[in-house]
Amino acid sequence: MSFFEEVHDRKQTKSMKWDMLQMRFQSDDVLPMWVADMDFKAPEAVNQALIQRAEHGIYGYTVIDEDVTSSVTDWLKNRHGWDIEPEWLNYSPGVINTLHMALQAFTEPGDKIMIQTPVYTPFYNIINVLDREIVKNPLIHQDDYYTIDFEDMENKLASGVKAFILCSPHNPVGRVWTEKELRKMAELCLQYDAMIFSDEIHADLVFQGHKHLPIASLSTEIADKTITCMAPSKTFNLAGLQASYAITPNKENKEKLTNAFLRQGFNNSLNGMAVTAMEAAYRHGQPWLEELLEVIQSHTEYIKEMFAADAPELKVTKSEGTYLVWVDCSELNMDKKELNRFMIDKGRVGLNPGQDYGVEGDAFMRINVACPRATIEEGVKRIIHAVEVWRESNN
Repeated sequence: MSFFEEVHDRKQTKSMKWDMLQMRFQSDDVLPMWVADMDFKAPEAVNQALIQRAEHGIYGYTVIDEDVTSSVTDWLKNRHGWDIEPEWLNYSPGVINTLHMALQAFTEPGDKIMIQTPVYTPFYNIINVLDREIVKNPLIHQDDYYTIDFEDMENKLASGVKAFILCSPHNPVGRVWTEKELRKMAELCLQYDAMIFSDEIHADLVFQGHKHLPIASLSTEIADKTITCMAPSKTFNLAGLQASYAITPNKENKEKLTNAFLRQGFNNSLNGMAVTAMEAAYRHGQPWLEELLEVIQSHTEYIKEMFAADAPELKVTKSEGTYLVWVDCSELNMDKKELNRFMIDKGRVGLNPGQDYGVEGDAFMRINVACPRATIEEGVKRIIHAVEVWRESNN
């Protein structure tokens, strides 16, 4: 049996994905395929490093030394062709923590912040909680594919947008932005003096035929206006260990971001297990990742083929990366609440409702395919059965 085919029992592990079914879906009888973590064990090298660290038995204050830092810089150079300097790095528990700090450091209450919708729910939350104004640049959805509305983007930037939160690769629509698209977005931000806060947490999860480019790697001018947020957490299933980092090439901007962290009590450190896992993952995790990418791309294609054959009312968005499948359910003719309950009560699957990503997602659902093939097949079977029953009742 393949490493990625093994089914693991995650119940009673304080798993958000598996132990919150009643709270999240008002039902324990659902197959959870929602929150973005994987049902796969982390690379064995990571687990062994953590075991060795735990066996030591002393959990004192931990430093991020040159070994850890070089594991990050080497990974970015080898994986993404991006040479960064160690002094550009800030460490934090998570990407959203960093985006929160960046908004505080570079914008003021009332400032306009641009996002490209439908998009990752916490973007809305951090902008709202900090009393900034959300400015939407909705993506264009055509032929089960998403592109950027550059005319709308420029018009909105010209209205006085102070910062643009880029999602690259994009969650939930699965786009891996091309160099041409990235340059156009960056040039517009430079033209209208908007900072770029780039969430690139899915950077390593890109399918064959596509390539992730860190937007800050395109030029010095772009790098000077960009804060890039990355992490090994999505790549290697380490989300619960809370390890991420920000890359800020501009010295003045780096100081501003660091001061924002300090004001909130963050001192550019991570917990001991996070440090251990990050270094081990970046040093030894690449073979595991290459196999993972084949698995999730295969799962994505399987869902698309099965729905096309047996539930054509469900249109799977063309995905270029991430392990999140974005499904257009508009042909079911349900409002957003009905659609969500349909998947729970009739499909008996726990998915992310598209409404969570903005009104542009009201007719969509997001499926997490980072799980064993048996789970994928069971989830797809349940959804197709529910759609078949719906179709019969509506004919």
